[in-house]
Amino acid sequence: MSGAVIAVMAVAVIVAITGYLIGAMLYSIRREKKSENLRKTWKNFGLSIAFCALFLISWAAQGITQWDEYKKEQQAHKEPIEMVEFVNEFSRSTLENWQSEFLQLFSFVVLSAIFIHHGSAESKDSDDRIENTLRRIEQKLDGKK
Repeated sequence: MSGAVIAVMAVAVIVAITGYLIGAMLYSIRREKKSENLRKTWKNFGLSIAFCALFLISWAAQGITQWDEYKKEQQAHKEPIEMVEFVNEFSRSTLENWQSEFLQLFSFVVLSAIFIHHGSAESKDSDDRIENTLRRIEQKLDGKK
């Protein structure tokens, strides 16, 4: 397969993933605003919007620094600067980074659903402890009546 075809496929995957995640966030914001009758977007959804902006800014910064590095490397080896080759390198590094992050998050979600770490907010035993505490409080309140 030629470098151009691989570049187009990689860019298509990256654009599809990014578009899906941003679209899902925007859809969720619109749905929540409508169902909860929320008026202030930034106040109610600022965290999601800020993380999305930070992601896009850092990704653009990665592209700029990687382009500079690529140009210097090509010039040092007296090789031509080709956009297709850069897009392949940038796509590969982006997908490798995303793969490791998604694997880490997926592992955390699955393992925290299966295993318990006593006292952790993500662990199932926290809910059990809260429910037991609420029962004790209710029993004490019922005894005072």
